[in-house]
Amino acid sequence: MSDLLIRAAGGVLWRPITAESDEQGVEVAIVHRPRYDDWSLPKGKLAPGEPEVEGAVREVLEETGYRVRIGRPLGETRYMKVVAGVERLKVVHWWAMRAETGAFAPNDEIDDLAWLSLDAASARLARDSERVVLERFAHGPAATRTVLVVRHASAGSSTTWTGDDARRPLDDDGWAQADGLARLLSRFDIAEIVSADVDRCVQSVAPLAEALGLEVRQEPVLSEADYPGHEDDAVALLRSLGAPTRDAVACTQGAVILDLLARVASHDAREIPDPLPNRKGSVWALTFSDGRLLEMAYIPPPDEPAHEAAAAPV
Repeated sequence: MSDLLIRAAGGVLWRPITAESDEQGVEVAIVHRPRYDDWSLPKGKLAPGEPEVEGAVREVLEETGYRVRIGRPLGETRYMKVVAGVERLKVVHWWAMRAETGAFAPNDEIDDLAWLSLDAASARLARDSERVVLERFAHGPAATRTVLVVRHASAGSSTTWTGDDARRPLDDDGWAQADGLARLLSRFDIAEIVSADVDRCVQSVAPLAEALGLEVRQEPVLSEADYPGHEDDAVALLRSLGAPTRDAVACTQGAVILDLLARVASHDAREIPDPLPNRKGSVWALTFSDGRLLEMAYIPPPDEPAHEAAAAPV
């Protein structure tokens, strides 16, 4: 089935239409496809190995002309599509995306774009599955804050490292993952970066920090050594990161992530997968609004095949 799977991604592109609020009075963009003579949310097929988040941003830019700020995940849609006489499953991953800069210009694939109210856009969309995505967007706040919880990248084996384990560095694969994380996470509007005071954690977000011109603030409470007994402090730290509508990155270790995410989700009555995906170099995107956890979405490591890997919001 994986050879026949069509991977795609897109977004609910929105902008505020009142000066008073970013969470009310929004309009969304839908696009007209002359090939099918229909209206749809902007989306498109991913390149082989392309992460869903990166592909969604690229496709929305190509179809609408707008650069975006990624917001909360909106799950996925699935349907069968016949290609060259063969029926194939198409899976589309969706995110809320606030329009930042840009302007629409017609092209061969998209000849028109309309900014509409949520009700008007829903009425004009051709696919019922995309109406469902629009409803998911409408049932939550438009403006949100995302905390991206990163598990450090590959750092070899602790059994062959003879020094202080906190000083164990990334290996060659880990540095490649760190570069991939920099490309991926730079798609978000990062205001601050924190890390456990462990070399492999700091190194995992160092390329991102350099690209964004930010410092990596070390927080011992995020390390496996200091986390036990300070769990409430770590939860409070995670909830405090970023700005009201800007994002943050927190890099930590595997055992901390498993417990920390469970505590945050339990407090806000959100369910989490069991077992929780937690590979080295992976990311959990936690979307908050008014201090409350709204959504969680798993982003696999940059070098991991992405099909079927990104979870729907939970």
